[in-house]
Amino acid sequence: MLRHARELLAVRSPLDAELIVSEILGSWWGHRVADGDVEQVIGESLVDHARHAGTPAALALLTGMAYLGTPRQAAKAERAALELMGRGVARPGWADRIGMVTPEECFVSRDVYDDQDSVVCTYTYGGAERHALVVLVDRNKAGAVRQHGDLSARAPSSGMVRDAWVSSQVDKLLDHCRREGRDNPLMRFEQLDPRDTKAMLRSALALTDETDDPPVNENFGSYHAFVRARVGVLPPGGRTPQPPMYGRDRRATIAARFLASSEAEDLSDRSAASHCVDRIIDYGCAHDFGRPLRVSPIKCEMFLLDWLPRKVLLSASEQEAVPHVLAAWVRWAGKRTGLPEEGVRATLDAVWDATAKFAEAYRDPSAFGLDRDLVDRLLPDGEMEALPRRAFALPFLSGTHRRSGGHGSVDLSALDPADTADRRIMLEFEHPGAAEEHLDAHERLTVRLWNGDPPQLWETAQALLDVGFERHEILHRLIEVLDRCGHDARELRKALRVLRHEAPPE
Repeated sequence: MLRHARELLAVRSPLDAELIVSEILGSWWGHRVADGDVEQVIGESLVDHARHAGTPAALALLTGMAYLGTPRQAAKAERAALELMGRGVARPGWADRIGMVTPEECFVSRDVYDDQDSVVCTYTYGGAERHALVVLVDRNKAGAVRQHGDLSARAPSSGMVRDAWVSSQVDKLLDHCRREGRDNPLMRFEQLDPRDTKAMLRSALALTDETDDPPVNENFGSYHAFVRARVGVLPPGGRTPQPPMYGRDRRATIAARFLASSEAEDLSDRSAASHCVDRIIDYGCAHDFGRPLRVSPIKCEMFLLDWLPRKVLLSASEQEAVPHVLAAWVRWAGKRTGLPEEGVRATLDAVWDATAKFAEAYRDPSAFGLDRDLVDRLLPDGEMEALPRRAFALPFLSGTHRRSGGHGSVDLSALDPADTADRRIMLEFEHPGAAEEHLDAHERLTVRLWNGDPPQLWETAQALLDVGFERHEILHRLIEVLDRCGHDARELRKALRVLRHEAPPE
């Protein structure tokens, strides 16, 4: 990294210097370490290394880190830089100007579907070296993070940052965006309040930072520190819009209005249509930031090919009806949200293109020979994604359990695994003669696996299965982590991350 920092001695522009330092800091962004924060383990160690090196390149790097680093890195780098300057190490020419930027204006180029925004913020160094930071904010990917159950991430209404870049051709960039907003009926270009821009980008960047393996462009890490710093100099006081709340009655009203509309009159199976539209509304409320009426090609594809196959247990009639209900919903909702006709047609094309793939993507458990009654017992909430982890937690769903103490026998197939008392009987069957404390520990783990809380618990179990651990050993390892971390969610996620990398058994 210090060899890379030698480039800082050859540049004159503070902008070029900041981009080089950001690239160095981005070399470890997104990585995880077993013990501690990677920004401390690597970033702060780099500060120490540069201080001991004491070269002009080291001072240049420390100068950049004093502006672009995390608060801890910045404070430590500033002290180290002052020490090297006191020793007489030469400073780079741009050192007095780094970070001395003034924000100008903020704009957004967005599609009419509201899938993603390209946020453009312009800056200058005291009126010189005008440049633009472009940040891509994606709402569909942010919704995917939520629906895949990444509970480590907050749930903003502004999406997540997926890419960023810098341009010195500011006027050319803005002219292109204005022209596209004027000539393309599916695009809009408008000015933003810098205060609201700051709130939106901070929220979106936080989601990206908190997501394990975020779906960002491969070069995003190089810009991450730069983006964080530029967002930081925007004026405070803005707010991110909060998603509207849709209670049961409001959702039911929307569904009833749709089913009574002309767009839905050709849906022959009204019962299946009613169930399907409930799923469409639930998806929009829970996984699209409270926007059930928003439709787009990408959103419809994600609903049909990702969310439904993973999350929802559909009947045969619902499987047949859902593409037709979704197409009618696109026409109805598009009209109410003012989506241009070109946007409605493109979304309908995406629905019909995905329909054939849906038949392949949706795997009804009964098609694999699983007893429907058993599936219904494990999925009383219809949450398809829960089937493997619940079967892992409670594999003994049939047979006869002879109760201890001569209290007769119990038919396990008659028990409800979602019921607390019945679940305890199943655990007693699996652990005959176990102490109450041992059963309590298994029950706590079983409840968490049943609810998918946190999702990393099942991810860890699968990772350990993949490398050869036996089921019961995995259960005990998970119990040990739960007992050690208690109610500290952050420590639990960290401990599970370490456990996922356990060496395979000999």
